[in-house]
Amino acid sequence: MAHPLPLTGERTLPGVPGEEYWFARHEAAYRWAVATLGGLPVAGAAVVEAGSGEGYGADLLRAAGARVVVALEYDEAAVRHAASAYPDVRSVRANLAALPIAPGRADAVVSLQVVEHLWDLRGFLAGCAAALRPGGRLVLSTPNRPVFSPGLGRGERPTNPFHVEEFDAEQLSALVAAAGFERTAVVGLHHGSRVAAWERRRGEPVVAAQVRAVVGPAGADAELAAFVSTVRADDFVVGGAEDAQDLLLTAVRP
Repeated sequence: MAHPLPLTGERTLPGVPGEEYWFARHEAAYRWAVATLGGLPVAGAAVVEAGSGEGYGADLLRAAGARVVVALEYDEAAVRHAASAYPDVRSVRANLAALPIAPGRADAVVSLQVVEHLWDLRGFLAGCAAALRPGGRLVLSTPNRPVFSPGLGRGERPTNPFHVEEFDAEQLSALVAAAGFERTAVVGLHHGSRVAAWERRRGEPVVAAQVRAVVGPAGADAELAAFVSTVRADDFVVGGAEDAQDLLLTAVRP
């Protein structure tokens, strides 16, 4: 059965065969966000998710006890789908260059796997700071450039056509600090033991194997497909930022 939202080549969706690795990686980041929210309790919080996609992450935040979750997404079809699939979330079509949130109303702004897509990241971060109350939290995730795109330098255009810029931990922290945030902390999402063991045995990263499979003959790597179908959020762990697959950042609005 086809998913109500088509695959774009970048957006991942729940329940799509072949997308299990990417969806699990995203879900693991959302679990981290729900568990930490930058040090705030989720229960009773007013949360804005900026770049909510299909809506599953905003629904996880709401299910964890957030008082209200406003899910901002530019894609009109995704907004319609999320409004229908996740009625406890307020789904709003919005351009992240101008967040439609009254100043100081949000306890937390969560934006996972989004900042690498933005043309005006500095403007977005300023908008996040404006939307947050004093003491409010910013929670971000993004691919860790040195691991995701080996050899790509700071400021260079990524080969991924959906990405405007990719970041390392020091660079991302500096951008967030320049937007006026403080107490910035960056950790990382890593492959757990099962994925790491598969990579050692195969002699290549699972991400590289998947990219190669996409550009190669269809169905040419049955072993890869079988393994990917078993990957779940528990196959990822949070640790230090160095060598992480994704960077996970929290910061406080003074």
